[in-house]
Amino acid sequence: MTGDRANDENISAFGLTNFRGINHQFGMLRYDRSRHVYIIGQTGAGKSGLLELFALSDIFHNQGYAIIDPHGDFAINNMKFIPPSRLKDVVYFNPADTAYPVGFNPLEVTDPNMKSNISSEVIGVLKRMFGESWGPRLEYILRYTILALLDRPEPTMLDIARMLTDKKFRKETLEYCKDTVVLQFWKQEFGQWGDKQVNEAIAPVLNKVGAFTANPVIRNIIGQPKSTFNIRKIMDEGKILVVNLSKGLIGEDNAGILGSFLVTKIQLAAMSRSDIPDVKDRRPFYLYVDEFQNFATDSFATILSEARKYGLNLTVANQYISQMTETVRGAVFGNVGTMISFRVSAEDAQILAQQFEPQFEPGDLLQMHNRHFIINMVIKGEKAPAFSATTLNLPPAGVDNSEAIIANSRQFYARNRQDVEEAIDKIIQPPETLKKPAKAPSPKTQQSTHPRKMPVIPTATPNKPRIVREESPASNNTKKAPDIKNDGQLHPIHQIKTPPKKPPVNKDGVQIIQKKDEVILNLRGVDSSIAKANSTSADTKNSVESQNISNSNKSQETTIKNKQPQDTKDSNLVKEPNTAAPKKRRRRRKRKPNQPNTTAESSSSKEQKTSSDQ
Repeated sequence: MTGDRANDENISAFGLTNFRGINHQFGMLRYDRSRHVYIIGQTGAGKSGLLELFALSDIFHNQGYAIIDPHGDFAINNMKFIPPSRLKDVVYFNPADTAYPVGFNPLEVTDPNMKSNISSEVIGVLKRMFGESWGPRLEYILRYTILALLDRPEPTMLDIARMLTDKKFRKETLEYCKDTVVLQFWKQEFGQWGDKQVNEAIAPVLNKVGAFTANPVIRNIIGQPKSTFNIRKIMDEGKILVVNLSKGLIGEDNAGILGSFLVTKIQLAAMSRSDIPDVKDRRPFYLYVDEFQNFATDSFATILSEARKYGLNLTVANQYISQMTETVRGAVFGNVGTMISFRVSAEDAQILAQQFEPQFEPGDLLQMHNRHFIINMVIKGEKAPAFSATTLNLPPAGVDNSEAIIANSRQFYARNRQDVEEAIDKIIQPPETLKKPAKAPSPKTQQSTHPRKMPVIPTATPNKPRIVREESPASNNTKKAPDIKNDGQLHPIHQIKTPPKKPPVNKDGVQIIQKKDEVILNLRGVDSSIAKANSTSADTKNSVESQNISNSNKSQETTIKNKQPQDTKDSNLVKEPNTAAPKKRRRRRKRKPNQPNTTAESSSSKEQKTSSDQ
């Protein structure tokens, strides 16, 4: 500003207006800025330049202010104008600087009386972020979770998931809690829920909180137990907070969540100034928020209506009205003292023209050039008629001290990323239910080099008699035997062919079916005369057995064949002990009642005839 009031620290110069053919520079009294300023306009119309002009007056008049910029241009350009004398007053918060994350804990408690406010504001931020997916049950559980954590020393946003999933951590947290209502919820209500009900209840909370805590960029910032800068101290000492929330670098969701938490923290810090009795002693602090609809919660209306008495002065900007919720929109049009409009859409022009009547019509808001605006401002506490103006040109920046500001902020307000991650890893421990015991290494089994592993065939012991099985002449005379070599390994089976044995015949040329016992006796070297004495009895018995086999089922055949002779003369024979496991007895087939038992009769008659011959 030029003229006698060019260096007046009580005026923030920003415009040039034409009155009766003469251009006049003008500005706004700082007292009137406490009624807040709202700026609206399309992209490229001149909003950011106007914000820079307001902030420039704060720099040179040693005022404290904060900038929250979701694009990054406003924040970077503003630092170019900061003189060397104010370098140490600047806190540069850039989440994209991942090598040196700044600590910012939304759950940090500086005043115990503000715990309920912190809980409400954090829930409000999350509610705005997740919109339609928000529910009353989710809010109910999350509120008691945050209230319990706020009684714990140095809680963080990362502890929300631990409170819901880790029983040990929950028990430790409740030991710090003194609120009986909170304890009643966790011990009597939540503690009575079954595992299925608990999992269904906490799943939405974990989903919402995990949406941003899973990002390492955000986790390294909000996971630090202590914030590296104190907003209340910045406000009281008139320092500068520049927050670069460039969406292109950290993402839109991350920019929205961090910006909302910062606006909330600034609001709570301003409200904590109530401990200063005299309002005049509360140093003015200016907050600039570009695209403020990205960070405005329903409590933003409270800031606009009550922040003035705490020395917090807002200057907010956005592109069109429909970006705001109904609650925020009502607060803006109801509590903002100064409204500035650049070129807007036809829809917004119909609404805004009501604020600039009767001097301007909706068409006037549609046809303005860049940097031209219409303003309805407060002058010395009174509403003045609307008029048109043009923004002033920004002066050229002197020496660019941006690099020095960044280096200073890293030194005093940031930490090395490796140190931050190690500290967070020590704090966060997986719950006992998620810990898995380490598996013991299984012993390695020696694998055979041969492609096929053969079973070991046990050899016969001398104490146990060898069992010789009856061979049928019609059966396949091929035997399989393992090829065992001297190396101790089993090798593929070779086919061993044996010539068929001729069946024995008697003196009449009739084939003799040898019994097992006779074969065994011959193999053991028993005198053949003993066996010959019983040959006639054996032949007769075998013929009887053959006839019985033809008239009975297969189960009877096995029983008759293995039956030993009952003659007293056979007692002198050496019998082979039966070492085989007893066979399971099969069920007999029922005989028809009218069919005579011819087999039994013929069998008994044959036995009598045989005994008489002997």
